[in-house]
Amino acid sequence: MGIKRLNIYLIKGYLGTFIATFCVCLFIVLMQFLWKYVGDMVGKGLSISILLEFFGYAALSLVPMALPLSILLSSLMAFGNLGEKLELLAMKASGISLFKIMKPFVGFVSIISIGAFLYSDFVLPVIQDRLYILTRSMVQKSPEVEIPEGSFYQGVPGVSVFVGHKDHDTKLLRDIMLYDFSGSSTNSSNSVAADNISITCADSGRIGMSDDQQNLVLTLHNGVTFENIRQQNRQQNNRSIPYRRENFKYKQIFVAFDNSMKMVDASITSNKYVGKNFKQLTHVVDSLAVVSKELADKDVNQMVNESYFERTGSKQRVNLSSLGDCRNFNFQQLFDKQCRDVQITVVDDAISHSYSTFNVLEYMYAEKDYMVDRNARRHDIERHRKVTMSLACLLFFFIGAPLGAIIRKGGLGTPIVTSVLIFILYYVIDNTGYKMAREGVWYVWAGIWLSSVILSSLGVFLTYRAAAESTVNTERLKEFVLGIEKKYKNRRQNPLSGLVKIYNKIDDK
Repeated sequence: MGIKRLNIYLIKGYLGTFIATFCVCLFIVLMQFLWKYVGDMVGKGLSISILLEFFGYAALSLVPMALPLSILLSSLMAFGNLGEKLELLAMKASGISLFKIMKPFVGFVSIISIGAFLYSDFVLPVIQDRLYILTRSMVQKSPEVEIPEGSFYQGVPGVSVFVGHKDHDTKLLRDIMLYDFSGSSTNSSNSVAADNISITCADSGRIGMSDDQQNLVLTLHNGVTFENIRQQNRQQNNRSIPYRRENFKYKQIFVAFDNSMKMVDASITSNKYVGKNFKQLTHVVDSLAVVSKELADKDVNQMVNESYFERTGSKQRVNLSSLGDCRNFNFQQLFDKQCRDVQITVVDDAISHSYSTFNVLEYMYAEKDYMVDRNARRHDIERHRKVTMSLACLLFFFIGAPLGAIIRKGGLGTPIVTSVLIFILYYVIDNTGYKMAREGVWYVWAGIWLSSVILSSLGVFLTYRAAAESTVNTERLKEFVLGIEKKYKNRRQNPLSGLVKIYNKIDDK
């Protein structure tokens, strides 16, 4: 009964820390993700609903990445607080081993890992599919009309607008000149012909969008319009072009300009790996493996069938199979019987044929790698990452919990610095393995599981050291760092000056 109460007490204390660290980690990775799409969102006039939908899908898609970091940080903080308050020592003195203390945490984190896998297998494909479509739609959306001062703006098709001055407070435009080429034709050099051009000049006006976001509305005051009215007739050679002049005090001009948000076709994600679950990814990988083998066999058979001897003076092709067993055929004797000119011709032809065969094989390999193998690797990588990202939650716990018990430092200082350093190391290793697997340098399983193997080794080592009552002597570590600082104090560039400052801040906290 006492053990159950102790487990409930430990889980309650850990649960609050985990939720807080998860929110912080999710916010950090979300800001890093949104930074890549700032250029696609700014100046597009996106509505609040579209932005909230994008932020929501982006946050949900980053949950598998934020979970391992939050578990690492929360485990460090929880066990660091237990060690700093001597609660961990009291439990060990009562006969409770470290493994029994970690048992409820392992069960809780295991449930999170299983939930993370189910989330990435059933929920995440739908979210990533929707996020991909939304991102593509945002990129293809036309930007808002932003007319500069003192220069012609040609961002609207068929129209060129000039504004002399803009009042940023009242949004009033002055000295407006509008060239409308929408009714003009183009000649063979793709330049606009001087027929049916409308020129409008106004003292002031405003610009905006219609309610349906399909037209650009220009509201003009005190101006004049000149418009050519000559009809297109190739048989007439009139030198003079009649025009129409209109004076106005108030006029509205509607220009076709679609500024609405249109979603791209959802079928663009049919061949993408982002919208597939584990079963679908496995099916695609197996299918592409069969296609790759068929293409490889086809290429080899094609090159073997094209191998031939070219006789001198004729273009007759002789298949290798007609020569019988090539191992018993004396090619050198046949070559020596020929005259020198024939020998030179044969050697030149052999070299030329070798280069040609090499180029053809290189092209076939590149085509197969780009069209089949690369696609198969991307699907296989996504399939393995569904498992490794979920397993990373459990592995990070076996790193954070023993390390917190060894360091015995709670709060935010030491755990944050330590967890960030470990996560950066994990990210570098994982990204290296991912790139190696993506380019085909390593096997996919070797590149994706590299970080998990290293994390598991580190977790086993730290758990063993924590169970063996190993601690970190911070005073000796500080003396070691200060000794190196003293050794390099007379040099201009001290590589450890920043480390000493960080350590002093952490030690003070």
